[in-house]
Amino acid sequence: MLLEKIYWLGGYLTPRFYFQQDITMNKRIAVITGGNRGLGKSTVLCLAKQSIDCIFTYRSHEKEAKEVVKQVQDLGSKAVALQLDVSDMLGFEDFAQQLQNVLQTHWQQSEFDYLINNAGVGLTSSFADTSESTFDTLININLRGVFFVTQTLLPFIKNGGRIINLSSGLTRFSLPGHITYAMTKGAIEVMTRYLAQELAPKNITVNVVAPGAIETDFGNGVVRDNDEVNAFITSQTAMGRVGVTDDIGPMIANLLADENRWMTGQRLEVSGGMYI
Repeated sequence: MLLEKIYWLGGYLTPRFYFQQDITMNKRIAVITGGNRGLGKSTVLCLAKQSIDCIFTYRSHEKEAKEVVKQVQDLGSKAVALQLDVSDMLGFEDFAQQLQNVLQTHWQQSEFDYLINNAGVGLTSSFADTSESTFDTLININLRGVFFVTQTLLPFIKNGGRIINLSSGLTRFSLPGHITYAMTKGAIEVMTRYLAQELAPKNITVNVVAPGAIETDFGNGVVRDNDEVNAFITSQTAMGRVGVTDDIGPMIANLLADENRWMTGQRLEVSGGMYI
């Protein structure tokens, strides 16, 4: 059964979570899409260090998800991993039901505090060579998925909560082969400003983080694994190196701090000074 799988992925909780119900019910909880690797994983672990529990999604790498859950538990926090394909809108209602069950079972809560829309895909193609399939994949995952995942989960975000979207430095500068990807991220930035306006009555802030080039599996690991690409990006970055996941995860975690409650509708680039 699905619920049994959720329990297993969530692992065994320490006694303080099982028996100190008042602590469990007051825990801050973040929902993060694509939390099993890369920037999402870094964010999950950084939040765990701040005693913020996480429900994160993975698309197909279940083993990675289990490893992240274990790392979170080792840090003294709690995490539950749920499978979600953000390109499959037909699965969103079922995911919302699973989320409600997990919130009630593990935290005795019906709402969560933070939504971080991290899941995405990077495909490269020139304008002339972009196929309809490539275009649709980027739109469905990076834009359509973010829009409707957020819409589906909005009823479960607490008043005073936070939403953080992920964009890219490619909305500020241009590199050949990234036109469709950059278009989707530019749309996310516009969406962020509109959401900040519409959700203000619920005291929910909405901001967008735009990383530069980061050494991850993203885009088939080209920034990390291609020495020529890595060297070129380094030469164009003020800080003199390519970014790593732990340059981004802590920043996202810190953005959720109470001290940043008055910031909303903003784009925050974290690129080490690419092309400035």
